[in-house]
Amino acid sequence: MNDSRLPPETQDSSRRRFLRLGGALAAAVAGQAIAKAADLPAGRPAPPRTALGPVRNPATAEGMPTRNLGKTGFQVGIFSLGGQGVLERDGQDAVAIPIIERALDLGVNYLDTSSIYGGPSRCSERYLGQVMQRRRSQAFLASKTRERSRDDSWRMLEKSLKLLQTDHLDLWQLHDLGTQGDLDRVFAKGGAMEALREAQEQKVVRFLGITGHHRAESLMEAIRRYPFDTILMALNAADSHHHSFSKELLPLAVEKQMGIIGMKVTGRSRILSSWTPPPPEAQRHMWEGVVEAKAPGTLDMREAMYYALTQPVSTVIVGIDNLAQLEQNVKLAKAFTPLSEAQMAAIAHKTEPIAKQALFFRFFERG
Repeated sequence: MNDSRLPPETQDSSRRRFLRLGGALAAAVAGQAIAKAADLPAGRPAPPRTALGPVRNPATAEGMPTRNLGKTGFQVGIFSLGGQGVLERDGQDAVAIPIIERALDLGVNYLDTSSIYGGPSRCSERYLGQVMQRRRSQAFLASKTRERSRDDSWRMLEKSLKLLQTDHLDLWQLHDLGTQGDLDRVFAKGGAMEALREAQEQKVVRFLGITGHHRAESLMEAIRRYPFDTILMALNAADSHHHSFSKELLPLAVEKQMGIIGMKVTGRSRILSSWTPPPPEAQRHMWEGVVEAKAPGTLDMREAMYYALTQPVSTVIVGIDNLAQLEQNVKLAKAFTPLSEAQMAAIAHKTEPIAKQALFFRFFERG
Protein backbone atom coordinates (compact mmCIF):
# COMPACT_ATOMS: atom_id res chain seq x y z
CA MET A 1 0.00 0.00 0.00
CA ASN A 2 1.50 3.37 -1.02
CA ASP A 3 1.50 6.42 1.21
CA SER A 4 -0.18 9.11 -0.88
CA ARG A 5 1.51 11.79 1.19
CA LEU A 6 4.84 10.92 -0.44
CA PRO A 7 5.83 12.55 -3.72
CA PRO A 8 5.82 10.06 -6.64
CA GLU A 9 9.58 10.21 -7.10
CA THR A 10 10.11 9.29 -3.42
CA GLN A 11 7.71 6.36 -3.68
CA ASP A 12 9.41 5.10 -6.85
CA SER A 13 12.91 5.41 -5.38
CA SER A 14 11.97 3.56 -2.22
CA ARG A 15 10.14 0.83 -4.14
CA ARG A 16 13.05 0.20 -6.48
CA ARG A 17 15.49 -0.01 -3.60
CA PHE A 18 13.22 -2.33 -1.69
CA LEU A 19 12.83 -4.70 -4.63
CA ARG A 20 16.59 -4.89 -5.13
CA LEU A 21 16.88 -6.67 -1.78
CA GLY A 22 15.89 -9.82 -3.64
CA GLY A 23 12.90 -11.99 -4.37
CA ALA A 24 12.85 -13.84 -1.07
CA LEU A 25 13.06 -10.67 0.98
CA ALA A 26 10.49 -8.93 -1.21
CA ALA A 27 8.05 -11.77 -0.65
CA ALA A 28 8.56 -11.57 3.09
CA VAL A 29 7.81 -7.87 3.32
CA ALA A 30 5.57 -7.21 0.33
CA GLY A 31 2.78 -4.81 0.98
CA GLN A 32 4.49 -2.95 3.82
CA ALA A 33 4.06 0.81 3.78
CA ILE A 34 7.05 2.97 2.97
CA ALA A 35 7.97 5.38 5.72
CA LYS A 36 7.20 9.03 5.24
CA ALA A 37 10.28 11.00 4.16
CA ALA A 38 10.03 13.98 6.49
CA ASP A 39 11.78 15.76 9.30
CA LEU A 40 11.56 13.94 12.64
CA PRO A 41 10.44 16.30 15.41
CA ALA A 42 11.25 15.61 19.03
CA GLY A 43 8.72 13.42 20.78
CA ARG A 44 7.54 11.58 17.65
CA PRO A 45 6.01 8.22 18.71
CA ALA A 46 7.94 5.09 17.84
CA PRO A 47 6.91 3.43 14.54
CA PRO A 48 5.16 0.05 14.59
CA ARG A 49 7.44 -2.89 15.39
CA THR A 50 7.40 -6.46 14.28
CA ALA A 51 7.16 -9.37 16.67
CA LEU A 52 10.60 -10.37 17.91
CA GLY A 53 10.42 -13.80 16.39
CA PRO A 54 12.16 -17.04 17.32
CA VAL A 55 15.61 -15.72 18.27
CA ARG A 56 16.71 -18.26 20.84
CA ASN A 57 20.05 -19.78 21.72
CA PRO A 58 19.37 -22.86 23.87
CA ALA A 59 22.85 -22.61 25.44
CA THR A 60 22.33 -19.13 26.91
CA ALA A 61 20.42 -20.12 30.04
CA GLU A 62 23.32 -22.25 31.25
CA GLY A 63 26.04 -20.11 29.74
CA MET A 64 25.64 -16.81 31.57
CA PRO A 65 23.17 -14.44 33.25
CA THR A 66 20.81 -12.51 30.99
CA ARG A 67 19.28 -9.03 31.13
CA ASN A 68 16.53 -7.20 29.29
CA LEU A 69 17.66 -5.49 26.11
CA GLY A 70 15.61 -2.43 26.94
CA LYS A 71 12.01 -2.73 25.76
CA THR A 72 12.76 -5.04 22.82
CA GLY A 73 11.54 -8.11 24.70
CA PHE A 74 14.87 -9.86 24.14
CA GLN A 75 16.84 -11.44 26.98
CA VAL A 76 20.48 -10.86 26.11
CA GLY A 77 23.45 -12.63 27.64
CA ILE A 78 25.63 -10.19 29.58
CA PHE A 79 28.65 -10.96 27.38
CA SER A 80 28.32 -10.49 23.63
CA LEU A 81 30.64 -10.98 20.68
CA GLY A 82 32.02 -7.84 19.06
CA GLY A 83 32.68 -7.70 15.35
CA GLN A 84 36.23 -6.39 15.72
CA GLY A 85 39.32 -8.22 16.95
CA VAL A 86 40.20 -11.00 14.51
CA LEU A 87 36.81 -10.60 12.83
CA GLU A 88 37.92 -7.32 11.25
CA ARG A 89 41.09 -8.82 9.76
CA ASP A 90 40.77 -10.22 6.26
CA GLY A 91 42.02 -13.70 5.45
CA GLN A 92 41.32 -15.06 8.94
CA ASP A 93 38.50 -17.48 8.15
CA ALA A 94 40.23 -20.35 9.94
CA VAL A 95 40.31 -18.38 13.20
CA ALA A 96 37.28 -16.09 12.98
CA ILE A 97 34.62 -18.61 12.03
CA PRO A 98 35.43 -21.08 14.86
CA ILE A 99 35.25 -18.15 17.30
CA ILE A 100 31.72 -17.29 16.14
CA GLU A 101 30.65 -20.94 16.27
CA ARG A 102 32.11 -21.43 19.74
CA ALA A 103 30.55 -18.20 21.03
CA LEU A 104 27.10 -19.50 20.09
CA ASP A 105 27.91 -22.88 21.62
CA LEU A 106 28.82 -21.16 24.90
CA GLY A 107 25.54 -19.21 25.03
CA VAL A 108 26.44 -15.89 23.44
CA ASN A 109 23.21 -14.71 21.79
CA TYR A 110 24.05 -11.17 20.57
CA LEU A 111 26.44 -10.59 17.66
CA ASP A 112 27.70 -7.12 16.78
CA THR A 113 29.20 -5.96 13.51
CA SER A 114 29.27 -2.99 11.15
CA SER A 115 29.46 -2.15 7.47
CA ILE A 116 32.92 -0.63 8.02
CA TYR A 117 34.53 -3.45 10.01
CA GLY A 118 37.24 -5.03 7.92
CA GLY A 119 37.57 -2.18 5.45
CA PRO A 120 36.43 -2.55 1.83
CA SER A 121 36.13 -6.35 2.10
CA ARG A 122 33.73 -6.01 5.05
CA CYS A 123 35.12 -9.31 6.29
CA SER A 124 33.47 -9.00 9.73
CA GLU A 125 30.02 -9.26 8.18
CA ARG A 126 31.24 -11.95 5.79
CA TYR A 127 32.59 -14.17 8.59
CA LEU A 128 29.37 -13.82 10.53
CA GLY A 129 27.35 -14.61 7.42
CA GLN A 130 29.10 -17.93 6.99
CA VAL A 131 27.75 -18.95 10.39
CA MET A 132 24.40 -17.16 10.15
CA GLN A 133 23.41 -19.13 7.06
CA ARG A 134 23.13 -22.14 9.39
CA ARG A 135 22.47 -20.65 12.84
CA ARG A 136 20.55 -17.41 12.24
CA SER A 137 17.81 -18.19 14.76
CA GLN A 138 20.32 -18.44 17.64
CA ALA A 139 21.56 -14.85 17.52
CA PHE A 140 20.24 -11.32 17.83
CA LEU A 141 22.14 -9.83 14.91
CA ALA A 142 23.17 -6.17 14.91
CA SER A 143 24.95 -4.08 12.28
CA LYS A 144 25.43 -0.39 11.56
CA THR A 145 25.64 2.28 8.89
CA ARG A 146 28.40 4.88 9.03
CA GLU A 147 26.79 6.72 6.10
CA ARG A 148 24.85 9.91 6.79
CA SER A 149 22.47 9.96 3.82
CA ARG A 150 19.37 7.90 3.17
CA ASP A 151 20.50 6.45 -0.16
CA ASP A 152 24.01 5.57 0.97
CA SER A 153 22.64 3.93 4.10
CA TRP A 154 20.26 1.81 2.05
CA ARG A 155 23.20 0.67 -0.08
CA MET A 156 25.09 -0.27 3.06
CA LEU A 157 22.11 -2.24 4.36
CA GLU A 158 21.60 -4.13 1.11
CA LYS A 159 25.25 -5.22 1.18
CA SER A 160 25.08 -6.08 4.89
CA LEU A 161 22.14 -8.41 4.32
CA LYS A 162 23.94 -10.12 1.47
CA LEU A 163 27.18 -10.60 3.41
CA LEU A 164 25.37 -11.71 6.57
CA GLN A 165 23.29 -14.17 4.54
CA THR A 166 20.01 -13.08 6.11
CA ASP A 167 16.83 -11.33 5.04
CA HIS A 168 16.69 -9.04 8.08
CA LEU A 169 18.64 -7.50 10.93
CA ASP A 170 17.43 -7.55 14.50
CA LEU A 171 19.08 -4.18 15.07
CA TRP A 172 20.34 -1.51 12.68
CA GLN A 173 22.27 1.39 14.17
CA LEU A 174 23.61 4.80 13.24
CA HIS A 175 27.34 4.31 13.65
CA ASP A 176 29.49 6.74 15.67
CA LEU A 177 27.39 9.86 16.18
CA GLY A 178 30.19 12.07 17.41
CA THR A 179 29.16 15.67 16.82
CA GLN A 180 26.20 17.96 16.33
CA GLY A 181 27.10 17.99 12.65
CA ASP A 182 26.59 14.22 12.49
CA LEU A 183 23.16 14.64 14.01
CA ASP A 184 22.16 17.42 11.69
CA ARG A 185 23.11 15.32 8.66
CA VAL A 186 21.32 12.13 9.67
CA PHE A 187 18.13 13.91 10.75
CA ALA A 188 17.98 16.22 7.71
CA LYS A 189 15.66 15.55 4.79
CA GLY A 190 17.35 12.82 2.77
CA GLY A 191 19.40 11.81 5.82
CA ALA A 192 20.13 8.36 7.19
CA MET A 193 17.19 8.41 9.60
CA GLU A 194 14.85 8.11 6.64
CA ALA A 195 16.55 4.85 5.65
CA LEU A 196 16.35 3.50 9.22
CA ARG A 197 12.65 4.27 9.53
CA GLU A 198 11.83 2.92 6.09
CA ALA A 199 13.75 -0.29 6.73
CA GLN A 200 11.95 -0.82 10.02
CA GLU A 201 8.50 -0.18 8.56
CA GLN A 202 9.32 -2.56 5.71
CA LYS A 203 10.38 -5.14 8.34
CA VAL A 204 13.87 -5.43 6.94
CA VAL A 205 15.12 -4.45 10.41
CA ARG A 206 13.34 -4.93 13.71
CA PHE A 207 14.86 -2.33 16.02
CA LEU A 208 16.80 0.92 15.66
CA GLY A 209 19.78 2.17 17.63
CA ILE A 210 22.63 4.65 17.86
CA THR A 211 26.28 4.26 18.74
CA GLY A 212 28.99 6.63 19.88
CA HIS A 213 32.46 7.00 21.38
CA HIS A 214 33.30 10.67 21.36
CA ARG A 215 31.00 13.02 23.28
CA ALA A 216 27.90 12.44 25.37
CA GLU A 217 26.13 15.60 24.23
CA SER A 218 25.46 14.50 20.64
CA LEU A 219 24.15 11.12 21.77
CA MET A 220 21.89 12.70 24.38
CA GLU A 221 20.45 15.02 21.75
CA ALA A 222 19.81 12.06 19.43
CA ILE A 223 17.91 10.25 22.19
CA ARG A 224 15.78 13.34 22.78
CA ARG A 225 14.98 13.63 19.07
CA TYR A 226 13.90 10.05 18.47
CA PRO A 227 12.86 7.02 20.59
CA PHE A 228 15.68 4.68 19.63
CA ASP A 229 15.48 1.16 21.02
CA THR A 230 19.15 0.81 21.92
CA ILE A 231 22.37 2.69 22.46
CA LEU A 232 25.86 1.25 22.05
CA MET A 233 28.21 3.44 24.06
CA ALA A 234 31.92 3.42 24.86
CA LEU A 235 32.07 2.71 28.57
CA ASN A 236 35.09 1.48 30.49
CA ALA A 237 36.66 1.90 33.90
CA ALA A 238 38.54 5.05 32.83
CA ASP A 239 35.32 6.76 31.75
CA SER A 240 35.15 9.30 34.55
CA HIS A 241 38.54 10.83 33.70
CA HIS A 242 37.67 12.33 30.29
CA HIS A 243 34.26 13.44 28.94
CA SER A 244 32.33 10.89 30.97
CA PHE A 245 29.44 8.97 29.44
CA SER A 246 28.32 7.51 32.77
CA LYS A 247 27.63 10.90 34.34
CA GLU A 248 24.65 12.03 32.23
CA LEU A 249 24.29 9.89 29.09
CA LEU A 250 23.94 6.57 30.90
CA PRO A 251 21.23 7.83 33.31
CA LEU A 252 19.30 9.32 30.38
CA ALA A 253 19.40 6.01 28.50
CA VAL A 254 18.17 4.23 31.64
CA GLU A 255 15.36 6.77 32.00
CA LYS A 256 14.32 6.10 28.38
CA GLN A 257 14.37 2.33 29.08
CA MET A 258 16.77 1.71 26.21
CA GLY A 259 18.77 -1.41 25.63
CA ILE A 260 22.28 -0.31 26.68
CA ILE A 261 25.28 -2.07 25.16
CA GLY A 262 28.72 -1.27 26.57
CA MET A 263 31.72 -1.26 24.25
CA LYS A 264 35.44 -0.40 24.44
CA VAL A 265 35.41 -2.17 27.80
CA THR A 266 39.16 -2.79 27.41
CA GLY A 267 39.88 0.21 25.16
CA ARG A 268 41.22 -2.20 22.51
CA SER A 269 43.23 -3.89 25.29
CA ARG A 270 44.94 -0.63 26.32
CA ILE A 271 43.37 -0.76 29.78
CA LEU A 272 44.80 -4.23 30.48
CA SER A 273 48.03 -4.89 32.34
CA SER A 274 48.66 -7.86 30.03
CA TRP A 275 48.83 -5.59 26.96
CA THR A 276 52.22 -4.65 25.49
CA PRO A 277 52.27 -1.33 23.60
CA PRO A 278 53.51 -1.65 20.02
CA PRO A 279 56.54 0.46 19.00
CA PRO A 280 55.70 4.15 18.41
CA GLU A 281 56.19 3.82 14.66
CA ALA A 282 53.64 0.99 14.57
CA GLN A 283 51.14 2.95 16.63
CA ARG A 284 51.19 5.79 14.11
CA HIS A 285 49.63 3.42 11.59
CA MET A 286 46.93 2.18 13.94
CA TRP A 287 43.43 3.66 14.21
CA GLU A 288 44.01 4.27 17.92
CA GLY A 289 47.42 5.86 17.30
CA VAL A 290 46.01 9.33 17.90
CA VAL A 291 47.04 8.74 21.53
CA GLU A 292 50.44 7.10 21.82
CA ALA A 293 50.49 4.42 24.48
CA LYS A 294 53.80 4.12 26.32
CA ALA A 295 52.92 1.61 29.03
CA PRO A 296 50.64 -1.37 29.63
CA GLY A 297 47.31 -0.82 31.29
CA THR A 298 46.55 -1.33 34.96
CA LEU A 299 43.58 -3.72 35.13
CA ASP A 300 43.01 -7.40 34.55
CA MET A 301 40.12 -8.60 32.39
CA ARG A 302 37.95 -9.42 35.37
CA GLU A 303 38.22 -5.89 36.73
CA ALA A 304 37.58 -4.35 33.31
CA MET A 305 34.52 -6.48 32.53
CA TYR A 306 32.99 -6.41 36.00
CA TYR A 307 33.34 -2.64 36.23
CA ALA A 308 31.23 -2.28 33.09
CA LEU A 309 28.72 -4.97 34.04
CA THR A 310 28.12 -3.48 37.48
CA GLN A 311 26.64 -0.46 35.73
CA PRO A 312 23.07 -0.52 34.31
CA VAL A 313 23.96 -2.01 30.93
CA SER A 314 22.18 -4.83 29.16
CA THR A 315 25.36 -6.44 27.85
CA VAL A 316 28.96 -5.69 26.90
CA ILE A 317 30.56 -6.50 23.56
CA VAL A 318 34.22 -7.45 23.26
CA GLY A 319 36.28 -8.11 20.15
CA ILE A 320 38.08 -11.45 20.36
CA ASP A 321 41.43 -12.54 18.89
CA ASN A 322 41.43 -16.23 19.76
CA LEU A 323 39.40 -19.01 21.34
CA ALA A 324 41.24 -18.75 24.67
CA GLN A 325 40.10 -15.14 25.08
CA LEU A 326 36.54 -16.11 24.26
CA GLU A 327 36.51 -18.95 26.78
CA GLN A 328 37.94 -16.67 29.47
CA ASN A 329 35.39 -13.93 28.86
CA VAL A 330 32.41 -16.27 28.89
CA LYS A 331 33.72 -17.86 32.09
CA LEU A 332 33.97 -14.42 33.70
CA ALA A 333 30.46 -13.52 32.56
CA LYS A 334 29.04 -16.74 33.99
CA ALA A 335 30.64 -16.04 37.38
CA PHE A 336 29.74 -12.33 37.47
CA THR A 337 28.67 -10.71 40.71
CA PRO A 338 28.31 -6.91 41.02
CA LEU A 339 31.14 -4.90 42.53
CA SER A 340 30.68 -2.73 45.60
CA GLU A 341 30.93 1.06 45.42
CA ALA A 342 34.33 0.86 47.08
CA GLN A 343 35.57 -1.67 44.54
CA MET A 344 34.27 0.44 41.66
CA ALA A 345 36.01 3.52 42.99
CA ALA A 346 39.28 1.64 43.50
CA ILE A 347 39.24 0.28 39.94
CA ALA A 348 38.48 3.70 38.47
CA HIS A 349 41.37 5.16 40.48
CA LYS A 350 43.74 2.50 39.14
CA THR A 351 43.01 3.66 35.58
CA GLU A 352 43.92 7.30 36.14
CA PRO A 353 47.57 7.01 34.98
CA ILE A 354 46.55 5.30 31.72
CA ALA A 355 43.14 6.93 31.22
CA LYS A 356 44.02 8.80 28.05
CA GLN A 357 45.24 5.71 26.22
CA ALA A 358 42.22 3.72 27.47
CA LEU A 359 39.93 6.47 26.15
CA PHE A 360 41.83 7.16 22.92
CA PHE A 361 38.50 7.35 21.03
CA ARG A 362 37.61 10.58 22.83
CA PHE A 363 40.62 12.46 21.51
CA PHE A 364 39.97 12.41 17.76
CA GLU A 365 39.41 15.74 16.08
CA ARG A 366 35.85 15.61 14.77
CA GLY A 367 34.40 17.70 11.98
